[in-house]
Amino acid sequence: MANHNDLGKKAEDLAVEFLQKSGYKILIRNYRFQKAEIDIIAEKDNVIIIIEVKARSTDAFMLPQEAVNKRKISLIVSAANHYLEEFNKTQEVRFDIISVLPNEKGRLIIEHITDAFEAFDAN
Repeated sequence: MANHNDLGKKAEDLAVEFLQKSGYKILIRNYRFQKAEIDIIAEKDNVIIIIEVKARSTDAFMLPQEAVNKRKISLIVSAANHYLEEFNKTQEVRFDIISVLPNEKGRLIIEHITDAFEAFDAN
């Protein structure tokens, strides 16, 4: 497996651990619909949270969350809608991003960006 894949998997595992410690219930990981994948779907306070995890080995070129562009948002929203229909979920939905970057000592730092984007941003 390539190093970036290793970092991505580690970042998702750290994000799940972070979310669980923060009181989130993890409903599903790596939910796929057509060409889209949602990294984590969680629930907290009766809200469904769709979470995109982005990791980079450096922020020299862009912050991890900056990689979530309109096309990616459109795919995430499409997959989220399918998930909600498939599992008959009627709760409010929120879209978050978890950014993972190493600090100067190489330790991975998590930034949780709540309400990172709205479903209508995709258009």
